[in-house]
Amino acid sequence: MKKFLAVYILTNAFGYYMGYQPGGLGYFGMAFIVSGISSFFSYYYSDKIVLGISGARRANPQEDRLFTQVAENLSIGAGIPKPKLYVIEDSAPNAFATGRDPEHAVICVTTGLLSKLDRTELEGVMAHEISHIRNYDIRLMSVVSVMVGLVALLGDWFLRVRFFGGGRNRDSDSGSLGAIMIIVGIIFAILSPIIAQLIQLAISRRREFTADAGSVGITRQPQGLISALEKIASDTEPLEAANKATAHLYIVNPFKKSSNKAVATFAGLFNTHPPIPERIKALKSMA
Repeated sequence: MKKFLAVYILTNAFGYYMGYQPGGLGYFGMAFIVSGISSFFSYYYSDKIVLGISGARRANPQEDRLFTQVAENLSIGAGIPKPKLYVIEDSAPNAFATGRDPEHAVICVTTGLLSKLDRTELEGVMAHEISHIRNYDIRLMSVVSVMVGLVALLGDWFLRVRFFGGGRNRDSDSGSLGAIMIIVGIIFAILSPIIAQLIQLAISRRREFTADAGSVGITRQPQGLISALEKIASDTEPLEAANKATAHLYIVNPFKKSSNKAVATFAGLFNTHPPIPERIKALKSMA
């Protein structure tokens, strides 16, 4: 609801600034048309988009035998169809799940994960990703990402037009209500993308704890995931295939942390994942 309010204010502010008289669909309708089209493509093709960005290849049952076997066994135990399996050629260990539902799900791992984890640790990671799929987290994060992206896009659009010209008659002919709407629109254009991003990251962090618990429920023991998280977190090599659009999907933050404590504290608000020590502590309490 908050995101739709932001869209409404931004589009109406843009309308006032451009000299458009509010009423009917107007820019509000245009925003929802664009939103609907982007949501459709993001919902149905999110897996292909993410895999393309990540440069992943389809897993080979022979070359990636352990990966395939673990996925098959855990999928049966979790009661979901076996996901499509992909591999990223990168020595940094990490993994993620994507797709719109269990019937159209994908699990992708790096070659670093397959080479550095033993079978028990790999099972913990795979069960975590399967838990994301079973809980429909993959669908939730796809929808949230689209809405966050829409708010950010509209905010950037309004600010660019406002500060670089293009408005008709400026504020003088818009009346006091128009001037107020433009001021509020500028404030929302600045703050809404930040707030929306914080909401997205908060949801992502919460779902990681849930998926960790789900992993234990599937494997019946937390030690494999605990050991895997420790190994992945202690590996200092950044994942080259990751970017800001896909970072929240991975089991562990794929970027290096800042060595500056003050910067790290502020950046903690924008972390896509809860701290590893907190996740391990929660897992140990399940033993």
